[in-house]
Amino acid sequence: MSTALSVRIPDELASQLSEIARETERPKSFHIQKAIEAYLTEIADLQVAIDRLHDTSDPVISIKDMRQELEL
Repeated sequence: MSTALSVRIPDELASQLSEIARETERPKSFHIQKAIEAYLTEIADLQVAIDRLHDTSDPVISIKDMRQELEL
């Protein structure tokens, strides 16, 4: 199932989207969907990183120890 959305974007961005759609012979909706999927993945990864940063029970090791552990 899919949901229709209506958004407003700057003219320049719309122009770039149209150009990419034309060059790839894919609909604009395809590129918008892929961009949103990538953005949501990045946001999820960022949230995990922020959560780990604030988790005091998550061990932190020095770069020296990391290099030694990785034998670099």
